[in-house]
Amino acid sequence: MAEREDDSTWGRSTVDTACPLDCPDTCSLSISVERGKVVSIDGSTREPVTDGFICGKVRGFGDRVYGADRLHHAGVREGEKGRGRFKKVSVDRAIEIVATRMQQIKEEHGAEAILPFSYGGSNGLVSQDTTDALLFRQFGTSRLARTVCAAPTTSVSQALYGRMPSVSYEDYREARLIVLWGANPSGSAIHLVPHIKAAQEAGAALVVIDPRRTGLAKLADIHLQVRPGTDVVIALAIHRFLFENGFADEAFLAEHTRGVDQLRERASEWPLERAATVAHVDRDDLVKIAELYAERSPALIRCGWGLERNRNGGNAAMAVLSLPAVAGKFGVRGGGFSLSNSGAWTVDSAAVAAASEPATRLVNMNQLGRALTEFKDPPVQMLFVYNCNPAVTMPDQNRVLEGLKRDDLFTVVFDQVLTDTARWADVVLPATTFLEHYDIVKGYGPVSLQLIQPAIEPVGDSRPNVEVFGNLARRLGLEVNSSLDTDAEAMMHVTTALKDDVRDSLLANGIATPECPARPIQFIDVFPRTPDRKIDLFPTELEREAPAGIYAFQGETATDTHPLVLLSPASEKTINSTLGELRDDLARVQMHPQDATVRDISDGDTIRVFNDLGEVLCPVQLNSDLKPGALSLPKGLWQKHTMNGSTANALVADTSTDIGGGACFNDVRVEVTRVVTADFGSRNVALWTTETGTDKVH
Repeated sequence: MAEREDDSTWGRSTVDTACPLDCPDTCSLSISVERGKVVSIDGSTREPVTDGFICGKVRGFGDRVYGADRLHHAGVREGEKGRGRFKKVSVDRAIEIVATRMQQIKEEHGAEAILPFSYGGSNGLVSQDTTDALLFRQFGTSRLARTVCAAPTTSVSQALYGRMPSVSYEDYREARLIVLWGANPSGSAIHLVPHIKAAQEAGAALVVIDPRRTGLAKLADIHLQVRPGTDVVIALAIHRFLFENGFADEAFLAEHTRGVDQLRERASEWPLERAATVAHVDRDDLVKIAELYAERSPALIRCGWGLERNRNGGNAAMAVLSLPAVAGKFGVRGGGFSLSNSGAWTVDSAAVAAASEPATRLVNMNQLGRALTEFKDPPVQMLFVYNCNPAVTMPDQNRVLEGLKRDDLFTVVFDQVLTDTARWADVVLPATTFLEHYDIVKGYGPVSLQLIQPAIEPVGDSRPNVEVFGNLARRLGLEVNSSLDTDAEAMMHVTTALKDDVRDSLLANGIATPECPARPIQFIDVFPRTPDRKIDLFPTELEREAPAGIYAFQGETATDTHPLVLLSPASEKTINSTLGELRDDLARVQMHPQDATVRDISDGDTIRVFNDLGEVLCPVQLNSDLKPGALSLPKGLWQKHTMNGSTANALVADTSTDIGGGACFNDVRVEVTRVVTADFGSRNVALWTTETGTDKVH
C-alpha cells in the first residue's frame, strides 16, 4: 500500500495521495491528519513533475471538507424549490425515495424521462463511469453527451492523431521556440511555468497568442492579442506562409500524412495580411511569428482550451494542431505539440466496457435548459446531478434555472456541498471528497496514474459515488457487478481494468509507470494512433460535421447593439465551480479603459452586462491587459458572486461549436452600461444568500 506514516502516541498520521480535481497536473499530495481531522495539505515528491509544489486552491481544500456549506446528511426538500431547506433523513431512506420515484417515472413516462447529469467534479476513474454508468444503462435512462469542455479539441485530436501523447512538461526546456496558443499555464498547469521560463533562459523565444495579456504574455517575445474567435485564420495564414515559402516539410508530409493537398487549398485563402486584418493584430507581428516557426527547431506549440470555446473552436484547434506536421517539427525532443495526455493511458472501467450502451435519447449537456423546458417525448421528469453544478456552469443559465423551477421535475443532487444546483433539489445526498475515499486518477498534463486513498473517515453520512450508485442499483433490482468494499485492491480488481503490473505498482507505490515513455519524442517514441499510423490532415468525418467544412471561418457576429465580446477564463480561486462556496467577494468584470471611456464608466462602477438572453450586474475593474472590445468575467462563479445572481453563462447561448458539439463560452456578444441606481451600488454578496437550513442537512 502507498505510504502512510503514523504516530499513534499523538494521534497523528501522514497520508500520501493525489489530487483528482480538473487540472492537467494531478499533483501528488501529503495529508497531515491529527485526531482524525485534516490539519494541513502539502505537496509530495511522489509525482516527479509536480515535485512537492501545489496550488493554493488545493492547499486550502480542508476549508471545503469542514466548511459551513458541507453536506453532512441526506435531506428531503421542505418548502418551495430554490430555498435550499431540507429535512434530515438517512442515506438509505433517501436512496429508497429516489428508487421509488425512478420506478414510477419509468412506468408512467419511460426511463428516458430520467436524465443523469455529471461532469468533472471528481475526475477519478472510479467515481464516475463505473457503477453509475452501469446503473443508468441498465435502467434505460437518457444518455448525456459530456461536451461542456474539451469536446472540440478531443474530436480533432482523435481525428488527426488518434490522441497521440504530447510533449512532456520537462521537454519544454529543450525547445527553442514555444507558442502558447489559447493557454494560460499560470492559471491552470502551474507546473509547466518553470519549464517555460527555463527554456527562455536557455535562449528559447516565447510567443503567446491570446486576447488577454497574461503573466506569461508580458514575458513573451511576441504577444499576438487576437480578436476572440479568429485563431483559425491566424493558423491558416501560417500554413499558407509555410507552403508558399518552401518551409513545408514535403518529405515528412508524403510519408506520414494524408489530406495535405486539401489543407493546402483551404490555407491558400488566408494570406497574412487578410488574417491580420480579420484578427485585429499587427501584420508585422504575425509575419515574425510565421518566420520564427518556420526557422526555429525544436519548436513546440501548446494548444490550450481557450481557443475552442467559440463557433470556430474545432477548426481553430485543427489548424493549430496540424502546424507541426506541415512544418516538420516532430522527431526531436522538445518539438511538436502538447494538448491533453488523457489518452496516454488505456484505462477503462472493465464492467462498463463489457456492457452494451443502449440506443436511448442522447442529450447534449450544453442544452440542459432546452431539455428541461422543451423536451416532450418524453419530458424530463427526473434530473440526477452528481460531480457537477449545472445551475451555474451550463450555457443559457436563465433557461436552466427556469427548468429547475418546474414543480413536476424531481431533482436529485449528490454532492459534497450545498451548491447552487442543490438548492433546487428534492433530495440531496452527501458525497465524500477525495480525502475520504479510494480512487484512481490519471493526469492529462504529466503522464501519470496515481492511487487516491482516504486520509480521514467520511464526514457525517457522506458516501462514495460507487457505494451510493451500487445501493441504488440493488434497490432497483439491477446487477451492477461492483464491489462496495473500501479496500483499495478489491476496488481496482472489480471496478477498473488495469494490467497486473500497473495494479501492483499503484498498490505498492501509489503511482504507476506510464505505458508510453514519460518524456516521449513524437514520431520517435510515439506515433499517431490512427489505423495507418498517419496524420489525417483532412478528416472526412469532421468535414461532414462542420457546418462550413473544416478549416473554415464562420465570421464575426458583433452588432451595433452588442459590440463587445465576453470571455470567461479560468480563475485562480476555483477549479471550474469547485470551491466557489469559499469565495465571498463580488466578482468584477474586467474591461479595457478605452471601452469604458466611451461608455462613461469608471473603475469600481456597478455595470450591467447584457444581451438578449440576460444580464449580469457587478462591479467593473478597468484592465489594459485586455484587448479592446473584449470583457472578462471568470468561469466557475456562483450566484452569490454577482449582484443579481447571474453568471456569465446567463449571456451564453446554447449553440454548439463547429466540431464536437462544444459550448461557445467565449463567443458571447454583449453591451455594457453603467448602473446609476443607488440601490444596486450598495448591494453586496448577501443579496443572493438564502436561508439554507443548516440545522437540517449540514
